[in-house]
Order: sequence, then structure tokens, then C-alpha cells
Amino acid sequence: MTGKDALIVVSGGMDSVTLLYDMKDSIAMGVSFDYGSNHNAREIPLAEMHCRRLGIPHVTINLGFMHQHFKSSLLEGADAIPEGHYADANMKSTVVPFRNGIMLAIAVGLAESNGLKRVLLANHGGDHAIYPDCRPAFIAAMDAAAVAGTYEGVRVEGPYTGLTKADIALKGKALGIDYAQTWSCYKGGERHCGRCGTCVERREALAAAGIDDHTEYDD
Repeated sequence: MTGKDALIVVSGGMDSVTLLYDMKDSIAMGVSFDYGSNHNAREIPLAEMHCRRLGIPHVTINLGFMHQHFKSSLLEGADAIPEGHYADANMKSTVVPFRNGIMLAIAVGLAESNGLKRVLLANHGGDHAIYPDCRPAFIAAMDAAAVAGTYEGVRVEGPYTGLTKADIALKGKALGIDYAQTWSCYKGGERHCGRCGTCVERREALAAAGIDDHTEYDD
């Protein structure tokens, strides 16, 4: 673990898996959160697989209370997930209130408990319009709170905050990542639906990066 001072929040999606490989030399631990979303069961095994492949310890933390008490179409079943473009207004229904704030608070405590100095989150520029807890101001505020609230001054970092998903896909292409071994679809079925906002965004990013898309889609 010499020189490894970071913990990564890794979902098993394109963005966090890319960040995992991009910064693997400084990552000492990966953490996933099971908050009862439609797609957690598809994503988390992939997060575990990629961490294991890189020899990075991984833990999954259950946040079942969010599914029980929070309002979001992401927590209501596949039929509640809107279809269309990721930037469409109806995608706001997929917001899980303060999800990243809750996860980052736990991740910061986990990092300090394990003697780590940084927490990495793979939010990106395409998230900003829909998700308040992915925006630059939020990352800066959580970073300040983490520094103020830990003895060791743990930092919260969003290295991809200013990038598009296509930019991230280009990084993954250079890293040789097989994106068929990641999950995006919010419906969480046997295959990607190909029609929900995250599927549309995934397809556009892979096409823009010139990556052959081997994802299995329903359509």
C-alpha cells in the first residue's frame, strides 16, 4: 500500500470504473453503496470484480434506509424510470436526494478510519444539469467539510468534474477498459434497455470516443 492514500467510491458504472483504472496506483480501497436502486444489483458485482482484478480491497455498505424513506424514480422499479435523453427535464425524477452527500460522508469516515487522505468521486460535467450533488460547488463544499471535520484533513476530490462522459470514455479507451464490463442502465434489467437517459448517454459517449459498443441492449 506504499504511496496509496486514496479511497474511491466505485459504483461499477463507466465513470467510476474509468477513475479506478486511471488512478489505481494511488487507490488503497474501493467502496460501493447499496441503497436499493433498480441497478445496484447489476453495478456492484462489477465494482467488486474490477477492484479484485486490480488487487484493491473493496467493501459494500448497505444504505437500505434510503430505499425505505427517500423519494426517487430510481428507487421505485424499472417502469418508473423515464426514457429519453439524459439532459431532458424528466430525468430529474431519478435524483436520490443528497445521495452523494450521504455516501461521501461515510466514505470520508471510512478513509480516516483506514489512514487514508483522499476520497475520490467520479462525478462529471454531464451530471451538473440534473444532479445538484455532482456540481463543482457541492464537491468544493464537501471537501471543505471533510477537511474541517477530520483530524487528518481528509480531502474530497472529483477529478472528472469538468469533463464530459465522452472525455471519460476517451480516457478509458486509452486505458484499454472493456466498457461491456460496466453497467449504466437505471432500469436494472437482464440487459441495458438502450432507451433510458443513462443508456442514451452511454451510447453517445462511446460513439463520440470511437469505441465499438459491445453492450447488450434490449433494442
